[in-house]
Amino acid sequence: MSEIDLPVSLPIEAEQILELLPHRYPFLLVDRVTDLVPGEYLVATKNVTINEPFFQGHFPGHPVMPGVLIVEAMAQAAGLLTRFSHQVPADQRMAMFYLVKVDKARFSAVVVPGDQLRIKVTLKRQLRGMGLFVAEVLVDGKEVASCEIMCAARSDK
Repeated sequence: MSEIDLPVSLPIEAEQILELLPHRYPFLLVDRVTDLVPGEYLVATKNVTINEPFFQGHFPGHPVMPGVLIVEAMAQAAGLLTRFSHQVPADQRMAMFYLVKVDKARFSAVVVPGDQLRIKVTLKRQLRGMGLFVAEVLVDGKEVASCEIMCAARSDK
């Protein structure tokens, strides 16, 4: 992966997201970035369709997006914000980041086929290769999930 040129033009589409995140189908859970202030926040979308592979077993006849995948979508959005943030040292901007902590996770409504997730992540604190993010997911303007996420740069030691 190459260095990211800032500023970027919005929206950031799936093709560019594939250059920024290591995730691939069926685990890439961000379709587009619609708003971005590097070092502050990022807003992304995920279109949920009946074709998602997890709906076969979660649950037959009553498809519901698993909460853990909603958290993963928030973590991927946080990863994208990290890629674009000036506060991250240039040598870590393209490093692999891992989800190391999830706090205060809340799920207030189910996510079903046809929903569009609006994922907002805000950088709360950046310290020594780790970032703390506040994340929320809305569907049709209503909060369906929220949490705090901590991500850390991979250590090759």
